[in-house]
Amino acid sequence: QVQLVESGGGLVQAGGSLALSCEASGNIFSIREMGWYRQAPNKEREFVATISRDGVPNYAYSAEGRFAISRDNAKNTVFLRMSSLKPEDTAVYYCNARILRQNSDYYKDFWGQGTPVTVSS
Repeated sequence: QVQLVESGGGLVQAGGSLALSCEASGNIFSIREMGWYRQAPNKEREFVATISRDGVPNYAYSAEGRFAISRDNAKNTVFLRMSSLKPEDTAVYYCNARILRQNSDYYKDFWGQGTPVTVSS
């Protein structure tokens, strides 16, 4: 069993900052990419940012310059620091990780349950 548990969502005013974290646990042998996606009401889930095991980040245009993704490989944890938040950043934020489980031959994508972020104007 593998679990991804997010934390850190909440309500913040426009222009404020918020930090999310996500810890993966269970029968994990290795984790490749980790990342964040979000889904706003009545919209499809969209890419926010990913980070490779070596720490190379990749951002959506909407997140570039405002969000910072990082990870702690020893703790199987990925972080997302969000600054200069806008009302349009309001969404449920989901953690994603590409994981090789013990006794498995292939990597598989796993998702967290989501944490809501609301940015008020």
